[in-house]
Amino acid sequence: MSSITIANEWFEIWKLGGAKSYHCWGEILDLRHDKNSAVAPGKPGSAIYPDSPLGEDIEGIPTGRDVEWEPLVDYRRNGVSETTIHGAVAWCHGDEVIHSFGGNVLCYGRSMMKPFMLKAFTKELENHSWEQKAISVASHNGDTEHVAAAQSMLSEAEWPLMLTPVDVPLIQFGRQVRRPRRWYHTCSGEHAAILAGCRAKGWNRAGYTLPTHKVFHAYMEQLRRFLGKDWNPQRIAKDGCGLPTVSNTVAELAKIYAGLVQDKDSDWIWEAMCKNPDLVGGFNRLDSTILKIGNGKVIAKEGADGLLGMAIEHPDYPNGLGIVVKIAHGWNSQATWYIARAILGCLGIELRNPYPLNKQKAFIVPGIVPDSLRGVLETIPTWDEWDPDQDRWHYEVDA
Repeated sequence: MSSITIANEWFEIWKLGGAKSYHCWGEILDLRHDKNSAVAPGKPGSAIYPDSPLGEDIEGIPTGRDVEWEPLVDYRRNGVSETTIHGAVAWCHGDEVIHSFGGNVLCYGRSMMKPFMLKAFTKELENHSWEQKAISVASHNGDTEHVAAAQSMLSEAEWPLMLTPVDVPLIQFGRQVRRPRRWYHTCSGEHAAILAGCRAKGWNRAGYTLPTHKVFHAYMEQLRRFLGKDWNPQRIAKDGCGLPTVSNTVAELAKIYAGLVQDKDSDWIWEAMCKNPDLVGGFNRLDSTILKIGNGKVIAKEGADGLLGMAIEHPDYPNGLGIVVKIAHGWNSQATWYIARAILGCLGIELRNPYPLNKQKAFIVPGIVPDSLRGVLETIPTWDEWDPDQDRWHYEVDA
């Protein structure tokens, strides 16, 4: 395992003669590996590893240390902030960004973009069942009904074509599955649908997860419908399931989600998600819960590492409203739930509070909504009537 000899303070970091070396107090320190390592500096295997544990600087791509994340929600105990959740929120009406609170942050759309990946196959999958259509855009828990719907997309002879990583169910209730399977992976429905769609299109299914495949090119065509024909991502990376994911700003993601409203009646994506909310995520998942309370007017989709996309059909936003939330430190369902409740509440859509905090209270930062809605935001409590303050004694305490 690699280790770094750490001195009092780093001054400069650079490569010397192809080796990974560091300068500290005038002394050259090498990036240390086991003496028998095949990936030590200078050996061919080192090329597929980072140059530094501090990361590299890429022009035009700020890291999380460079981005000015905004505070979104505050957890306080008797008035003192104990935890502040940072992130970014963007609102887009049609193709116009109407509110950005850290929305210039660059990130990957991850599984939040499944509805757009599947838009390339809406004609080919038109005659599939509503359950199969819903599981195709799902990031599911891996329950029995999820696995059954995903498996039904392919014949058993086609199952070996699946390239999802082996996994255990994302969330398990009661049972404990210990032996991983590809079908338990949260993205198995999407992969099965892509394979079924490729078969219908007559595309070669070998290498369907690669960025050189027609699947990825078709996905890029869908994104350019909303971002412009000349748009190109700054980075293309491998997602957790093996499919490509591309970089977007949070504001760009909101613009794409606004386009989902405009496409509402042009394909089956919207209706399939609304008809089968628990297949899209699972019991007590945030996106599934929003789909249930949206009355067919709201589409919600979670994405790994702190993403929530919402497409909202609302009379005040006739061109379609797209809202995207990105949590800086990664997925935090409870914090995202508070934010989503506040945002939807300002639009007249009632989402319940998440399960209460332990002797804390959550407080929303006003910047998550446009200025015109801040008065409404102040009327939406982040607690329930059966959840009084338990973080203090309700009498004077002398120390």
